[in-house]
Amino acid sequence: MERVVVEALASGWAVRTRAFDNLLVFRSGRAAERAGRNLALTLAGLGEPAELQLRLKDGSTAARFVCLPPTEKDPDPLVVGVRPRARRSEPGPAPARGEARTTGI
Repeated sequence: MERVVVEALASGWAVRTRAFDNLLVFRSGRAAERAGRNLALTLAGLGEPAELQLRLKDGSTAARFVCLPPTEKDPDPLVVGVRPRARRSEPGPAPARGEARTTGI
């Protein structure tokens, strides 16, 4: 699965992916987010599942989406919102009584 990341730079915003050798750089977060979304949808439309990560200026993940390729019954890529992973420094809520804490990998 290809990963597309939209993240802040010192001055502006970037879209980063292994599909390109260089960053795509934008003045606004809106433009970078739009380009990242379009790239993820294009990859999915070509049959390559893609994960889109939108990061805040502090580096934390604001949102994650998985873009899945079209199927025979639906010609459009499917975009599914996924809960952002907790940072390792943010343990999350305590497990309920009798439940074990799991870690995301």
